[in-house]
Amino acid sequence: MNKQFARALFASTCFMAATVASQASYAAAAASVPTYADAIGGVVTSSKGPEAGVWVIAETNDLPTRLIKIVVTDDQGRYLLPELPKAKYRVWVRGYGLVDSKQVDGTPGKNINLTATIAPDAKTAAQIYPANYWYALIEPPKENEFPGTGPKGNGISPTMQSQQQWMSHMKDGCIQCHQFGDKNTRTLIDNSPEGWAERISKARPDGDHVLGDHGKDFANDMNNRMTMYGRQRGLGMFTDWTQKIAKGALPKEAPPRPAGLERNLVLTSWDWSNGRYVHDSVSSDRHNPASNANGPIYGVIGMGGYIEILYPDTGKQEELGYKVIPNVGGEILPANQVPDAFPHNPMLDKKNRLWITDLGRYGAPLPNQKPFPDNLAFCTDSTYGKYFPLPGKARTMTLVYDNTKKSIEGIPMCAGTHHLMASADSKWMYFSGGSNKVVSWVDMDTWDASHDVAKSVGWCPMVLDTNGTKQTAAAADEVTITPDNKQWNEPAVARAAGSSDGEGGGTAAEVKVALDLKKDTRVEGFLYGVDTDVKTNGMWFAKHSPFPAGAVYFHPGSNPPTTCHTELYLPPKLGDNKYAAFNGRGISADSKGVAWIAYGSGQFGRFDRSKCKVMRGPTIAEGQQCPEGWSFYDSPGPKLTGVNMGSADHHYLDWVDLHDTLGLGKDTPILAGSNSDSLLAFNDADKKWTVLRVPYPMGFHTRGMDGRFDDLSKGWKGKALFATYASQPVWHQEGGEDASGPQMVKFQMRPDPLAN
Repeated sequence: MNKQFARALFASTCFMAATVASQASYAAAAASVPTYADAIGGVVTSSKGPEAGVWVIAETNDLPTRLIKIVVTDDQGRYLLPELPKAKYRVWVRGYGLVDSKQVDGTPGKNINLTATIAPDAKTAAQIYPANYWYALIEPPKENEFPGTGPKGNGISPTMQSQQQWMSHMKDGCIQCHQFGDKNTRTLIDNSPEGWAERISKARPDGDHVLGDHGKDFANDMNNRMTMYGRQRGLGMFTDWTQKIAKGALPKEAPPRPAGLERNLVLTSWDWSNGRYVHDSVSSDRHNPASNANGPIYGVIGMGGYIEILYPDTGKQEELGYKVIPNVGGEILPANQVPDAFPHNPMLDKKNRLWITDLGRYGAPLPNQKPFPDNLAFCTDSTYGKYFPLPGKARTMTLVYDNTKKSIEGIPMCAGTHHLMASADSKWMYFSGGSNKVVSWVDMDTWDASHDVAKSVGWCPMVLDTNGTKQTAAAADEVTITPDNKQWNEPAVARAAGSSDGEGGGTAAEVKVALDLKKDTRVEGFLYGVDTDVKTNGMWFAKHSPFPAGAVYFHPGSNPPTTCHTELYLPPKLGDNKYAAFNGRGISADSKGVAWIAYGSGQFGRFDRSKCKVMRGPTIAEGQQCPEGWSFYDSPGPKLTGVNMGSADHHYLDWVDLHDTLGLGKDTPILAGSNSDSLLAFNDADKKWTVLRVPYPMGFHTRGMDGRFDDLSKGWKGKALFATYASQPVWHQEGGEDASGPQMVKFQMRPDPLAN
């Protein structure tokens, strides 16, 4: 026997032995996956062996609505899909480095081993990368190109004073509505500035199923936002990006496969909302996560004016239109009538009723009823109106819907509303928005007892104690604001002094105006996210300007409105028009009173008010009085090209899990990874992230989340987090125009990847 043949024979024998050993190992792994009557399990292998950290997806259309269940394989490639209703499922594999596997039919009670397919090249593998990995290829203008010099200079608008302001506009101007970097945005037929101009001018026709009559509004908005860059420079940036991708550019890095705790994730999702865009959803009372145990999930469709209701235990749905005249009456409309309403954000109260902010018109009167007057007298003659009068023409209202009675009523508001949250004692429902001027609320107990609007609706202006002395957080809620509103510094003076309302300073004339240190100072600005400080019964608001955006703490004191006071905290300045973070929208507080802010810059902001050494006096007008309270953490994923802070992700809202409804521990802060198909949980102790990815359908652009307990006796099965797909153009979702629309997603953390 010659040596060459001997070596070949030896190699062949070793290969066959290894193959036999591998097959035996795979068989052993498969045999170790338990079998359950309501589950499907098995092992995922490819030509390289067991595939760890890939997703196994089971999907069925046999139930009242399409159901999808997704789990992650363990380090031996094993998986277990738990709690599957009886149905026929299509089961398949998706994972980074793979192409989607062939779908296999399966039913609960029978285990299935699956074969994964290795992606033939990097380009193919990258097609399922989250949007932020592609978005990171965009290249904004360099720092030294700012401030802009206009169309005759560098093409950047002179209003753009820094690269941060440009990026703020990039993030907030686009990704607030949909992902950027997904297949729909990174590919163009006409890949030119003219092609981009045409693209952002296209509009859905009036009567569109998803956007109603608002298609042209979005087109106008996109064109206006492009002009804010400096139109040609902005079009050029997006054109360079898509041309680069068309020529073969790929993401600079690959996303990691799920590891560690991420492999314990179980996702369950249902189609809902009849293909319409859902802005927000809610599953329980913030302060009592068991209040709506096993009950429905509620969502609101602003563009159509509907309330969506999903019953997760059966998959059944309801869709309700409504017509309401505030303080007069309301009715639920038949399914074929289009409501004249604009619901925005829902919240459940201690009685399990649904409260909704409505941003639309009051609508036509109900039969035999007069329309509500344009001018609301209580906005100027109630206790709060006399203290700080409001125009009374906000034409927004708060809805109260009772699902058990199928009844709805409206409460007129003097100021605008946006998001809402109940106080820690569950007595008041607070609102953000406030027409940029006030913090407002409804006293729920008074409303239930009297239905007297003037007695139930309250508000306070945002006034800083700038004429006070130094004070620590321990005594901060004893602040006394000068009650006479004529004795306050007004917002223009505050801007001149440096608070700037987040907009970068006042005019040259304003800068000459000195802050009167003998007066308190009123500030203005759009309040976006809102949450309760359960430690103090105060409230936290995200002051969304949007640049740089910070945190507002509000406390009504013992006798509002005269005891109300406000504190303003902006991210630390790093130089001219540069801050430690920007684009804050969401805010949520843990049980210790620490506020967590979701920043579109790709950061999680942590603000600990208890560390503040100065909380009153003239320096607080600038919002820079407590740098020691701030910490910032870049979210996972790549950064934008040429940018060294944050990430290419965008974070809409956030939510602190006060009660451990997910299973990662009480007080876990969680970011909405709106541009990364994910929720991002942060461990404040070890400063590590857990990425909870939704791999299918791609395009999970959520705004917020909440959690609840259904039955704690069932362990991990009895609690969950819920979040909805919330992209306005639902056709950006995987499947395009043929996609069935938004899903409601249930997140659960089990103790290990094979737990049932």
